[in-house]
Amino acid sequence: MLDKPNPGHLSKKAVLYRMVMAEHTCPYGLKAKDLLKRSGYEVEDRHLTTRAETDAFKAQHGVATTPQVFIGEHRVGGYDDLRRFLGKPVADPNATSYRPVIVLFALTALMAMAASYAADGSPFTLRAAEWFIAFSMVVLALLKLQNVESFATMFLNYDLLAKRWIPYSYIYPYAEGLAGVLMIAGALNGLSVPVALFIGTVGAASVFKAVYIDKRELKCACVGGSSNVPLGFISLTENLMMIAMAIWMAAASLGIAVGHAM
Repeated sequence: MLDKPNPGHLSKKAVLYRMVMAEHTCPYGLKAKDLLKRSGYEVEDRHLTTRAETDAFKAQHGVATTPQVFIGEHRVGGYDDLRRFLGKPVADPNATSYRPVIVLFALTALMAMAASYAADGSPFTLRAAEWFIAFSMVVLALLKLQNVESFATMFLNYDLLAKRWIPYSYIYPYAEGLAGVLMIAGALNGLSVPVALFIGTVGAASVFKAVYIDKRELKCACVGGSSNVPLGFISLTENLMMIAMAIWMAAASLGIAVGHAM
């Protein structure tokens, strides 16, 4: 391997080899070119326009992938190598992260406030809080249903009911989505409330046992079966939110019924 060059001791010129074909333009090549330019490099952009040309380039330089960046006499490497060379972080695809759920809850909160503003003229209403939970349930169900087989496989690692009755691992995301949609509409509380209360209670008990009693380190299926979100507080929060929403709506429905009877 070539020694890693020092960016401060080299001219700000780079040669970039990347695939640019009629049927395919390498996205990492575009990102490498953009990163070099934003880092102040003058880029000599050399296109590999055929598969044969690309294969010949790889064989010549003993590399498995393109793009490839050269600065001075040194081969820096591909896009991730370039980021490291420039002192920028490189994401680890296997690293655990709370980012998906943070983004999800932030956006559903904004959606709820926007809907509340459109309906009631203010983003800060009780309805906004209700919609926040219901919107979150629907979006979480959507993510699970992108690949229900993958979700079910991950879910079976910790859910107490799914381990005993496998079909529940497939039913769960549909039940969560249905309850969320009905809660947004404020319709059929006799169906949405018991469904949310049931799946929330089973889910909370399952997560609590797996994480806080058995001390297992697992990935959460809450945002789908391919996530790297750790099972724990976030998963428990999802289920407690469903329980709280179910109880709140049941109490509200009971209050309305009592009011009508008086």
